Amino acid sequence: MSFTQLEQILAQVRASLERDDVAQAMAVIERLYPADQADLLSELDNDAQQTLLPEFAPDAAADILEEMDDSEAAELVAALPTSTAVRIIDEMAPDEAADLLGSMDMEQAQAVLAGLEDPDEIRPLLLHPTDTAGGIMTSEFLALRQRMTAGDALTAIRNWLPDGEDISTLFVVDRYGKLCGMVNLRQLIVADPTTPLQEIMESEVFSVPAGTDQEECARLMSRYDLLALPVVDEAGLLMGVITIDDVVDVLEEETTEDIQRLGATEPLDRPYLDTSIVSVFRKRIGWLLLLFLTETLTGSVLRHFEAEIQAVVALSFFIPLLIGTGGNAGSQTTSTIIRALSLGELQTKKIWQPLWHEVRIGLLLGVVMAVVAYGRALLWGTTNGVALTVAVAIFTIVVWANSLGSLLPVTAERVGIDPTVVSGPAMSTLVDATGLFIYFTIAGILL
Repeated sequence: MSFTQLEQILAQVRASLERDDVAQAMAVIERLYPADQADLLSELDNDAQQTLLPEFAPDAAADILEEMDDSEAAELVAALPTSTAVRIIDEMAPDEAADLLGSMDMEQAQAVLAGLEDPDEIRPLLLHPTDTAGGIMTSEFLALRQRMTAGDALTAIRNWLPDGEDISTLFVVDRYGKLCGMVNLRQLIVADPTTPLQEIMESEVFSVPAGTDQEECARLMSRYDLLALPVVDEAGLLMGVITIDDVVDVLEEETTEDIQRLGATEPLDRPYLDTSIVSVFRKRIGWLLLLFLTETLTGSVLRHFEAEIQAVVALSFFIPLLIGTGGNAGSQTTSTIIRALSLGELQTKKIWQPLWHEVRIGLLLGVVMAVVAYGRALLWGTTNGVALTVAVAIFTIVVWANSLGSLLPVTAERVGIDPTVVSGPAMSTLVDATGLFIYFTIAGILL
């Protein structure tokens, strides 16, 4: 649904609520898909949300909460009577319910959990960090026994399959519950009903421990085109299953964090407009102060070479050009390297591979930039000596920026730091100071 359509429907809902016509507001909202309903409710104030959500059928309200941001959904549920919250959360998938309860106040979460029809489905999921395989898996899955026949398996699927559940991959366990294979629906349908599963199942199955980082799970499922990924404990017992829709959410979350860190700010915990000004201030001020202090290195370099600048004033004309080019070259490299790391295209143990690759790229870029810079300097009416200095400096700075841009992300990843921390403004600030030092050092030698 487009933004314009959402605004029009939102105006209708608000007008109905102003007339205390909740039935009319519900009639408008119920025509939408759950994702659009969640967006619409997010635009309403807290009182309107608390009035409308209980009006939905419990399963429909559960679908809406699953589409909302966890912190926003938790805030909304916390304002509802416990009995109403229980009625809705009982209809949610276990992994979604665990995420929601994990975002609520502990006492409220315990009160809701105690009233659920089957809290034992959710409790194990609350034990795992939210950004791990155990935190995003669902405990609502069907495990088939390897001694079952294909016919028995199809019968089990018919008896178990919840409404709206889409299953294409099923996992097979032995009598102890240990993962031993997988089958898909097509195999079950085309096989002779009397065929044992152990004869048609694939015995080699990708699986992950519960503590595996969610981004690694997403990478694994993307690389091998998996629709479901089993989660096992230390003994190989099947604990839960990560489905493709969970991975889509993970990829969106991780990409959002990376993009925000690329701009030198801490990731937001809530949607942008729902985040308070003070919270955004806190997320940004630390990095801004750090970059400011780092940028003072640039001033220190200028003061150190004050005599050279006074002797050849024309050198100062090219400072913005040089540090801007160096920062841009470094940012190009870091963004490429960070993406290659996230896709598993680089190994942190082989740190010299990207370095040697980027040095050669930097040499080619540097030569072209040096030729252009030399011509531009002459057009500004400078001497051949100054033009040559600018050309040699920009060549050196581009090679240096590419080298630094390849080393920093890989080194950060190797020591356990998010590579995006050293990208963008952080990279530009570092190249500014070192680039000026290179420029004036070359000027001192050539001039």
